[in-house]
Amino acid sequence: MRPGSNFQSTRYALWIFLISCAQLASAGIYQHGTVVRMRMGDCLPERHGFISVIGGQSAQMAPEVCPEYTLVSDKVVFVIVGSSSNQIIPLADVVDFRFHKNELAMRFDDEKHETKFLIKEMVLRSEWDVIQKHISAELNRSDDADNRVALRTRQ
Repeated sequence: MRPGSNFQSTRYALWIFLISCAQLASAGIYQHGTVVRMRMGDCLPERHGFISVIGGQSAQMAPEVCPEYTLVSDKVVFVIVGSSSNQIIPLADVVDFRFHKNELAMRFDDEKHETKFLIKEMVLRSEWDVIQKHISAELNRSDDADNRVALRTRQ
């Protein structure tokens, strides 16, 4: 046996242990949510650094539309906006997400990379459920009123 081989094998085992711990830790930081709504809206303005602020106004471009999603998790409901029009997520898709530098980083299926979305709104899930019930009740009431008006006009 060579004199340095035991040290190298220990160091190699330590690296494998650290890598596997990092993978386990990164796997645990993701939360799960379901995409329940999508609409196209205005893109959120990009945050620029100090140099671009003192550089003056740039030429105004036509407003771009970006996808806006409602993501429902166990405790919080997020309204997130993609940075470009090609960031499409299928509805009713369960996604893994985490917070990353004031953004929501999402991983879809078994993709190796994450896609980042800007957070537009956040609301507690309990409050969102109450709002949804209220909206549903209002729609049912207006449908009943429309049906009564339709019956009266037929008579």
